Amino acid sequence: MSEPVRICLVGATGLTGRLVIEQAVGRSDVHIVALARREVRLPPGARMELMVAATADWGAVIAQSRAQVLVCALGTTWRKADKDEAAFRAVDLDLVLDCARAAKAAGIEHVIVVSSVGADPAGSNFYLRVKGEMEAALGKLRLRRLDILRPGLLRGERSNDRRVAERLAMVFSPLLDLLLHGKRRKYRSIRARDVAQAIFALAKEKAAGRFVHDSDAMHYALRRRRG
Repeated sequence: MSEPVRICLVGATGLTGRLVIEQAVGRSDVHIVALARREVRLPPGARMELMVAATADWGAVIAQSRAQVLVCALGTTWRKADKDEAAFRAVDLDLVLDCARAAKAAGIEHVIVVSSVGADPAGSNFYLRVKGEMEAALGKLRLRRLDILRPGLLRGERSNDRRVAERLAMVFSPLLDLLLHGKRRKYRSIRARDVAQAIFALAKEKAAGRFVHDSDAMHYALRRRRG
């Protein structure tokens, strides 16, 4: 039996990060080392490591993780950032880059990052522009492999996060998805648990390069590993 892939997960308290932890329960092919600023309630049966540290110390902890892959599921919201552009950038751009740089310095040459559909460094939408800038900056690090996930609307229960508009969108997403064809398919919603499973599949990929995955590509990566 091959050794499990060691994954250092940053962003463990968000929807995707939490599901990566939950979906890892019972799996012998991956070992999660989660990094967070505060204690995280782990699901029953979780066999993983949890490291709690201030963000200033994350670089050292990433090095200590002995991981082969860094999974970055960091992200805040406009509301949580108090509608402050600098505060939003500090998390969705600066902290993501700091973690990726620390990973490369520690010899971790494979990074998987959760971005967003529509990310564009030249876009007019502030949120998508920052995501695009983040992707472009990661590309300049010359990692052996960079996987950029661009999901549409993430379907799943968020803890302690009231996003009324997003919840309404999730209710109607099955109908809206049917209307999205061709180039618009990339905007279809996706279950957050499917994103987590796609992360596990991509963590085992060996090919070098920069790869961008929309929802269809994530489902394909998952099916290919299963098949």
